[in-house]
Parts: sequence; structure tokens; C-alpha cells
Amino acid sequence: MQRHNFSAGPCILPKSVMEQAAAAVLDFNDSGLSLIEISHRSPDFVSVIEEARSLALELLGLENQGYQALFLQGGASTGFLMTAFNLLQNKAGYLNTGTWSSKAIKEAKLFGKVEELASSKNANFNYIPKGYAVPKGLDFVHLTSNNTIFGTQLFEFPETDCPLVCDMSSDIFSRELDFSQFDLIYAGAQKNMGPAGTTLVVVKEEILGQVSRTIPSMMDFQVHIAKDSMFNTPSVFAVYTSMLTLRWLKDLGGIKAIAPINDKKAELLYNEIDRNPLFTGFAKTDDRSKMNATFNLVDASGKERFDQLWQKAGINGLAGHRSVGGYRASMYNALPIDSVQVLVDVIQSFEKDY
Repeated sequence: MQRHNFSAGPCILPKSVMEQAAAAVLDFNDSGLSLIEISHRSPDFVSVIEEARSLALELLGLENQGYQALFLQGGASTGFLMTAFNLLQNKAGYLNTGTWSSKAIKEAKLFGKVEELASSKNANFNYIPKGYAVPKGLDFVHLTSNNTIFGTQLFEFPETDCPLVCDMSSDIFSRELDFSQFDLIYAGAQKNMGPAGTTLVVVKEEILGQVSRTIPSMMDFQVHIAKDSMFNTPSVFAVYTSMLTLRWLKDLGGIKAIAPINDKKAELLYNEIDRNPLFTGFAKTDDRSKMNATFNLVDASGKERFDQLWQKAGINGLAGHRSVGGYRASMYNALPIDSVQVLVDVIQSFEKDY
């Protein structure tokens, strides 16, 4: 049976990427050795991480603009910590739009003052706050571009007189943006780029080295830049698979090519949710994520029957997060539109049966 993977993360990856990564685990570059047993200092792997870093900047349109791309460890959760370690001297501003921004705020408070610019917690984070003021003189402003759990996404970004930081874990490389408006971007690979185990960090070098504290080596972006993203042993499999995914995206035509495909997938599913009287969307319409569609049954008594239908159709990972309940369909870059159509067909079949 064909499987349709709507898992929020770890997520679906292109089949060709999975095949190449699997082959490399057995024999990397015809060396007779596995990718996961060779030295990370060997020329074969050094070329991998160099290509991955270069591709990340190329796809984001940030080459030759003073940015460095790093593949680090610890997920976005360590990114919360490293951001504050490296940038927070006095006070930072955070937009609170969900679980991950709330956790980022918690970590930042260990290093300095945090001003919550706005929050949608009052409605269980089902919308993006608008019209909030960004005060002058902050060390940085932190945003979360896409909220995987609640299914909301930022479509407008504030102008600031300080560095703009963005956690893009679940929508990086999925839509066209002026990425040069951000001074620091970080993203766990497992949402849209590769397997768990590595985190992409893209940082403008000029914003670093401004805090007075001593930063532990593993937390210091400047240390990782100086060591070409190999201060410690990198997650070789995760970096290699991410490189393959970035190659795949480049061959497809880059973000410019994938963005309209993602738009069509989201439109197909949301149109059905809005049309069907048995379902209701969770996130406010204007703030709906194109990566993670959250929705609920109007009458929860139909849950058992609906669950049977989508599971029988080969759909995986549709259950919603416990914070929201209901269902969540994650439509990352590698998910084909045919899989979204299968889900729409199941929803319509449920309507007829019910």
C-alpha cells in the first residue's frame, strides 16, 4: 500500500534522497566504508559539509552578503539558548505565537530582560498578533515564522532598528521571502530539510561579538564559524541527507519552484475543510500555515469512523498535537500533491458516510 506521510517531524523526505542516503550508509562514494563510520575530517565528508553550507546560502539568496551557514547540533531548542548567549546583552523583544516561542522566551530570560511584544496565548495561539509596537534599542527581535503545533504562519515581518532573528524550523526553504531582512535564522532539519540530528544556522557575522559575557565554546557562533562548522564531530548522516535534500530542491528550481506547489497543496486542503460542514479549521483564516493545516471535527462522535478511513487509505501522522487535538496535516516540500488529494477524498468519503 502506498503511504501518505503527513507527519509533523521527523517528516517526509524525497524518495530519491532516501535512496541515496540509504546507499551511502552501506558504501559511501565507493569507498567500501559506510558514511557513518568514515572520519568527519576526511576529504569526502569535508566536501559534503562545504556543499551543504554553500547550498543553504545559495537557495536563500544570501551568498556574498556577509552570512555564514552552519550545521550544528541540539535542535532549535539549543538555538533558543545560543541566540540569547550570543546576542542578549540588555533586553530583547519576542513575539509569542506558540509553544516554541514560549520556550525561546524562557531560555532568553536566563541572560537578560525579555519584552513580550505581543502574544496570542489568550486564544490558544490560533492567530498571529498584528499591529504591535517594536520599541527602539532592543538587542534583537525574535520571531517564530511557522507554528507547527497550532498551524499558524507569519506572512508579515516587522521593521526593526536591531537584528531580526527567526526560528524557521518548520517552513524554511518552502516559500519566497527576502531572507536578507533576517540577521540570524535557525532551523531544525527534521521539519523540512533532513533527519533529526542537525540544525541549520544562518547568521550575519557582523552581529556577533557584541556581548560582554564569556560564551562557552560550544555555544559560541564565532567558534563554529572559525572551525568551518566542525568544532566538534558533526552529525554526518543528518548533514549528508540535508545536503541531498538541498540538491534536490536546487535541481527542482529552488524555492521559486517549490513555493507555488506548496500554495496549491494548502489551497486544496483548506478549500475542502471550509466547504465540508463536518470539519472546522483551528487557525484563523488569515494566519493559516501552508506547512501545517490544523482542523477538527465539528462533532467528535465521528472520530472513530474518520480515523478508520484515513488509516485505511494509507495516511500516516494525521493526529493533532495534544495542545490542540483534532488533526494536523503537515505538507512539507517533499509531500506530493497526490497525497493531499487522497486526504481530501477521505474527508469527502467521510461526509457521505456520516
